[in-house]
Amino acid sequence: MSNAKITLRSSSARGHADHGWLNTYHTFSFASYYSPTFQSFGCLRVLNEDRVAPRSGFPTHAHRDAEIFSYILSGELTHRDSMHGKKGRSNGAASKDDYYVMKRGDVQFTTGGSGIAHAEENENETEQVHFLQIWCLPWKKGLTPRYHTQSLSEEEKRNGFVKILSPLKAGDDATAEEEKEAVPSVEGTIPIHADFLMGASIIAPSAKAAWKIGGDGAVKALKDRKVYVHLPIRHLGAKIRLAGRDDAVLNEGDGAFVEKVNAGDELVVESVGEGEAEMVVLDSD
Repeated sequence: MSNAKITLRSSSARGHADHGWLNTYHTFSFASYYSPTFQSFGCLRVLNEDRVAPRSGFPTHAHRDAEIFSYILSGELTHRDSMHGKKGRSNGAASKDDYYVMKRGDVQFTTGGSGIAHAEENENETEQVHFLQIWCLPWKKGLTPRYHTQSLSEEEKRNGFVKILSPLKAGDDATAEEEKEAVPSVEGTIPIHADFLMGASIIAPSAKAAWKIGGDGAVKALKDRKVYVHLPIRHLGAKIRLAGRDDAVLNEGDGAFVEKVNAGDELVVESVGEGEAEMVVLDSD
C-alpha cells in the first residue's frame, strides 16, 4: 500500500441539507447539492448519510437502472413495496421484498433495473433512523428489478471485515435463470450487478482490521481499483488511521478515496479514537 493515493473527504465538506424530517449529508452530487469534483468514484454514484425523524420518510418513489442499498446504523426503516399495503401493517403474509422493518445490522438491496417503486419510511413513533443510502451504476441497463435483504451480527463485524456485497457470479451476460438464482461471487453475500464489493467492520480502540482489495478472485478488474472508506457519525469519538499513515486519519463523518491499488492489496485500518469505529468499505472497478 506504499504507492496508494489516499485523498480525504472531510465531513464538513460534504453536501448537507436539513429538511426537518430529514437531515442528510451527501458525499457525491445529489438532489440540490452539486459538485463537479464529486460526481462518482468508479461505479459508486451516491453515498448519503441520512437521519429520518419519527413518523416520516420517503413515500412511494420510483428507481431505475441503479443498484441501491441501505445500511442501517440505528433505529428502524420500513420498506414497503408499492403494491403492498399502507402504513402500520403488512396486508397478510408478506416476503421481505414486499414489507420489511429494517433494524440495526440490516442491509437491504434493490436492483432498480427496468423500474421499481417502493417506500422507505420511519414508522417508529419516537426514535429517528440513521442509515447510509448507497447507489452504484450497474453494468447494464434494463435489468429485472429485485430485492435482497441481509442481517449482520455485531459479533461478525467485530471479528474483522464482513463482506456484504459481491458481483453476480454469472456476470454481465447472465441468463434469465442465472439472474433468478442470484448466486454471488462470494458465498453469503448479496449479488450486485457491478464489479464491486462492500464490507463493514466494527473496530475497537487500538485494534486493527484489514480489507483485502478485490476479495479473493471475486472481481474482474484487478488493476487500479477504487476504494472508498466511510466512517459514519455515531457520536462515539471514533477515529481511524488508514495504511498506517498520519495524513490519512478520519474522524466521524469523514471518508477517503483510495486509488492506485490492485486486487490482493491489503488496506489496514486502525482504530485510534476513544470509541469503537464502525466503518464501511466500497471497493469498485
